[in-house]
Amino acid sequence: MTSRHTTRPYRSYVYAYPHKTAYARLAEHPAGRPALRDLWAGESKDALSLYLHIPFCEVRCGFCNLFTRIGAPEELTTRYLDALDRQATAVREALGDGEPVRFAAAAFGGGTPTFLTAGELERLCDIAEKRMGADLRSVPLSVETSPSTATADRLAVLADRGTTRISIGVQSFVEAEARAAVRPQRRSDVEAALALIRDSGIPVLNIDLIYGIDGQTERSWRTSLDAALRWRPEELYLYPLYVRPLTGLGRLGDAQEATDEAAADAAWDEQRLRLYRAGRDHLLAHGYEQVSMRMFRRAGAPRTEGPDDYACQTDGMIGLGCGARSYTSRLHYSFDYAVEMREVRAIIDAYTTTEDFSHAEVGRFTDGDEARRRHLLQSVLQAEGLRLSEYRERFGTDPDEDFPEELARFDARGWLDRDAAGAGLLRLSPEGLAHSDALGPDLFSPAVRAAMAAYELK
Repeated sequence: MTSRHTTRPYRSYVYAYPHKTAYARLAEHPAGRPALRDLWAGESKDALSLYLHIPFCEVRCGFCNLFTRIGAPEELTTRYLDALDRQATAVREALGDGEPVRFAAAAFGGGTPTFLTAGELERLCDIAEKRMGADLRSVPLSVETSPSTATADRLAVLADRGTTRISIGVQSFVEAEARAAVRPQRRSDVEAALALIRDSGIPVLNIDLIYGIDGQTERSWRTSLDAALRWRPEELYLYPLYVRPLTGLGRLGDAQEATDEAAADAAWDEQRLRLYRAGRDHLLAHGYEQVSMRMFRRAGAPRTEGPDDYACQTDGMIGLGCGARSYTSRLHYSFDYAVEMREVRAIIDAYTTTEDFSHAEVGRFTDGDEARRRHLLQSVLQAEGLRLSEYRERFGTDPDEDFPEELARFDARGWLDRDAAGAGLLRLSPEGLAHSDALGPDLFSPAVRAAMAAYELK
């Protein structure tokens, strides 16, 4: 296929490569489970990223396939933080003291970190600082929240502990659309939460919005965009809606028979592309710059990248919590992954009873060709593109040498900016950015695709 009109624009959101569904149990690898001390022995540790994952939410949105559960009965958050403390102690010990260990950025994600109480958030910060040695007040710290959990006491803790960026998932300011996305909320509650965030003094506010919701029009999309713009957020993320297996919307779709599935998919693709372009153009006209297909930053706003910005997913990330990933230069590792609620609960329960966190359990090796693919994905999906000199310095080759078929295909579809090479860049055209969710999966290796296809949904 060489025409961009024959390629579905929304295949999958590439937020990390390889995806967790390509991971395997490392105990089955010929070398067995690697010890964390050995994994990190040869790694640079002077600019690490730290990510703490809290897998709890008050409700689960219909589109959500993240690793999270609803509620936390019987002091589960206490037991979870106890396990997080044990894991942090083991990881910091594995990093050793042979060379300086420094964290350059930190993030709390989920789930919803602010599901925790104010006191539990204090403890979470203590784990990052006292166990891992991260100075939260001197590095960028990003925290995710929701309208129902962005309370004054929680925000006060986060502001006092050095949070520089708060990201709130609003998705839509139109209540009927929120209900259609299985995210019941009142606009008045959303606005009240945004007011509390601004009152907290946290310098960077990010608002997440979703387009492609059933019944959403350009007019209602503009309503949400304008409602968000009234808060002058430093960042805005515009996400296309996906309906994934085992989610609320996925189960709803399974129960309904489409008379013409292909026609319905084509109409939905057209709706999402139309709303994406309308949203992009509206934000550009209001003084925002495009950072990626999803991310827009207000001109002059501080640069504090969030954990969901693909480019920040670099080697040298330490993830704590049962839904977090860690990245070394040759292995990405985590714990087991699931979407179905019963499976998620079982994984969380197993995590809270774990005493030995000294080995990597589930992961995928990412050296050789995979490292090249990951570097290309990390860079080319950003609006500024890939610096060819950096790629040559790291790998000793050019992207054209390593990925001739893929890049030729992108060029034929009009997805590459042909003028960028003169500036030493491999960069997407505006049309290429619009098709990031088709282009990204096209760069997956055959081995990763096979592993993802073989993954048994749970």
